[in-house]
Amino acid sequence: MEGFLNALVVFANFVFIPGLAYGAQLALGALGVTLVFGILRFSNFAHGDLMAFGTMITILVTWWLIGMGVTLGPLPTALLALPVGIIGAVAMALLIDRLVFRFYRKQKSAGIVFVMASVGVMFVLNGIVRLIIGPNDQRFADGERFLVTVRGFREYTGLAEGLAIRLPVAITVIVAVIVVVALFWFLQYSRTGKAMRAYSDNEDLALLSGINPDKVVMVTWIIAAALATIAGVLYGLDKSFRPFTYFQLLLPIFAAAIVGGIGQPLGAIAGGFVVAFSEVTLTYAYKRVLEYLGFQPEGLVQLLSTEYKFAISFVILVLVLLIRPTGIFKGRVL
Repeated sequence: MEGFLNALVVFANFVFIPGLAYGAQLALGALGVTLVFGILRFSNFAHGDLMAFGTMITILVTWWLIGMGVTLGPLPTALLALPVGIIGAVAMALLIDRLVFRFYRKQKSAGIVFVMASVGVMFVLNGIVRLIIGPNDQRFADGERFLVTVRGFREYTGLAEGLAIRLPVAITVIVAVIVVVALFWFLQYSRTGKAMRAYSDNEDLALLSGINPDKVVMVTWIIAAALATIAGVLYGLDKSFRPFTYFQLLLPIFAAAIVGGIGQPLGAIAGGFVVAFSEVTLTYAYKRVLEYLGFQPEGLVQLLSTEYKFAISFVILVLVLLIRPTGIFKGRVL
């Protein structure tokens, strides 16, 4: 029995808890992608770099606050700087829409034109972030590191293995739950949220009903930029900030949105956790878990090397597009 409990703790430490945090981060990112696709009718390839831009502003404000001696005690100071990062990302998203996407909307351009324009925006944003903060890893997490420590868990349970829950992981899950609940309440019950859903379902009928399309577009970008920044900051607190990593995150985020059903907010959440747990479970070495269960494996018992982490997202994306293009919750077909 003790061996099983130790195996369970090891599994929780290296698979379940990291997968839960990563899934929450991908879900928030995928929500922004699916909202833009569902309402504005195009896949925004600049979303990952918008995440990086908002996170960059949050990091710069965090460093300034720490330099001024302003902190949140045991909590990361980045949470105090997060609203400024959101405002900066929202301003950038609205500026991009005004300078780039608004022109193509007036021209009633095809969706592929918007996609190609978003690729150009992606490279511009990536260059801005690299120019300002640099291409290297930046760590900005301060405060307490652990909510539950290995030593404390061992002393409390008497097990050989100790469970560790890092504070950024707990914050990620809590913030993600709050944001998702707030977003679904807004979309279901607020007047603006209902207008956005009506615009997404039937644009022409929504316009005949007196819905202001410019307001719907503006609110969509505000929500998408806020979600991108929150997801980016939570990911950076959990791991670290590096502009190229956020560029790479675009693949699992799109995979999550498509797996769940593009244009379906609930699907984006489900897809985020499907992709996250797929990546974590397939790249973890299960040798210690099996040893506690009484087996004696010779190798690491690792299905795939961690270098193939993002390849898993690509494979999932391809399989879903081939087998079930509408995703789990039957979103729009790309």
